[in-house]
Amino acid sequence: MTTFGGGPTHRVTNQPPPLVGHDVAEDIPLLAALAREGAGDQAEELHRLGRLAGSAEAQSWGDEANRHPPVLRTHDRYGNRIDEVDFHPAWHELLTVAVRAGLAGSAWAADRPGAHVARAAGILVWGQVEHGHLCPVSMTYAAVPVVRTAPELAAAYLPGLTSSVYDPGLRRPESKRGLLAGMGMTEKQGGSDVRANETRATPVGGGAYLLRGHKWFTSAPMNDVFLVLAQAPGGLSCLLVPRVLPDGSRNPFLIQRLKDKLGNRSNASAEPEFDGTLAHLVGEEGRGVRAIIDMVALTRLDSAIGTASGMRAALVAAAHHVRHRSAFGSLLVDKPLMRNVLADLALESEAAVTLVMRVAGAVDRAEQGDEGERAFRRLATGLAKYWLCKRQPAMVAEALECLGGNGYVEDSGLPRLYREAPLNGIWEGSGNVNALDVLRALGREPASLAAYAAEIDAAAGGNRHLDDAWRRLRHDLAALLNADEPVELELVARRLVERMALLLQGALLVRHAPPAVADAFCVARVGGDAGLAFGTLPPGLDLDGILRRIPHGAV
Repeated sequence: MTTFGGGPTHRVTNQPPPLVGHDVAEDIPLLAALAREGAGDQAEELHRLGRLAGSAEAQSWGDEANRHPPVLRTHDRYGNRIDEVDFHPAWHELLTVAVRAGLAGSAWAADRPGAHVARAAGILVWGQVEHGHLCPVSMTYAAVPVVRTAPELAAAYLPGLTSSVYDPGLRRPESKRGLLAGMGMTEKQGGSDVRANETRATPVGGGAYLLRGHKWFTSAPMNDVFLVLAQAPGGLSCLLVPRVLPDGSRNPFLIQRLKDKLGNRSNASAEPEFDGTLAHLVGEEGRGVRAIIDMVALTRLDSAIGTASGMRAALVAAAHHVRHRSAFGSLLVDKPLMRNVLADLALESEAAVTLVMRVAGAVDRAEQGDEGERAFRRLATGLAKYWLCKRQPAMVAEALECLGGNGYVEDSGLPRLYREAPLNGIWEGSGNVNALDVLRALGREPASLAAYAAEIDAAAGGNRHLDDAWRRLRHDLAALLNADEPVELELVARRLVERMALLLQGALLVRHAPPAVADAFCVARVGGDAGLAFGTLPPGLDLDGILRRIPHGAV
């Protein structure tokens, strides 16, 4: 410390302590949802994961995995094609924890109710450490229902895909304790319009095909197997591509380059080329979209869960800062306007957590044969994916602003969260694709609308703003779906989905959150008595009751 004729010139004061050394799972709304949705017996496991997530060691893994992005090696020193991607050791540490905690495919093998709810809670907690490594975790989870429809492939691959062991390295599946799955759907000429795919699948007998073509976005290219779409003689089909062949040789999987992305830097997103690549048919020829639809639905739900996790991380960082930082004579958290901002962010985050945990509960109950829950999941997944992904970038930006200039510095962690924020809105179908998918469900699957309506009706009488908004939405839905003349539904799709999502969040909070939270959300989001920016909640709300539910982090 240097002094110049007076006091010290580098005395650090009025800075918050590091946000480490806490239990990320010490989260009132999350723990309540865990119990409510049927996995309360997994609370201690969640706390164990939460304590690791809040440790300095785990936080350093997330930082290092993003500061040292993966590196593509197309050839070895002798000129042999190897097509491998090297990851920083921190990436492998993150994946080891995630797979061991049951966040990949092992939920499907768990012989207990609530396995999918516990997994969702785990992603909400562990995702606050780092998001990129959750991509292979999510794809593995979502691949299991697809692979299990093909008995021979299921026998070969499901034991590894449902394992809780992370086993990196390209080897024959039977020699590995755990497997990870990826997906290769989109191509440069089609994007979300997968029916425009040009990759060809030529049958060679016994359900085997040879692929020739080029995929545009295939993340985690070091995974063991990939589900891809390709044009077979009978039309667009779903096929499984192993990275290593039964004789131990590499299947042609030529990685042309890795994407240089805005965020998600820890995760490799590749452009692979298939040239005589062995693949196995999953389902029937020409039924590729049908075969893959379960996978897409689950990865969309994971996009929503991951988004809620990122929102939670941003809220905790903002709250931690303002609880320790003083300005103009008092702590920031005691300033009325900052309290308004923080309470507004807290409402957004709690509504997101409550919604994704409810949908995860529907996955569990649908797996147990509940058709009503299956119908609810069909519609609610699209609503959650669309709306939460629209809200995350704005929320993270506002949370970053709570830290002022400190939030704009990499060491705070907020810049990484901000770069990550738009990702889930693009992955697994953009906002337009998801909004149109909700319209499709409304038009073709009346049971899904009935299940949604039952969920809103369960909150009837709990809040007048919610009741009034539901009355208007129900009228508008009936008019749109039963119009005598054709209605250009696409023009109103986004607004309709937004209203449906907000009402569903409001109904869940009215039923399950304290009045301070439910009333404020319904006034501000459903009743419209708030401005467009965060921090515009009207006077008269119980802000103390909202703020008390924000996780404290390190103190």
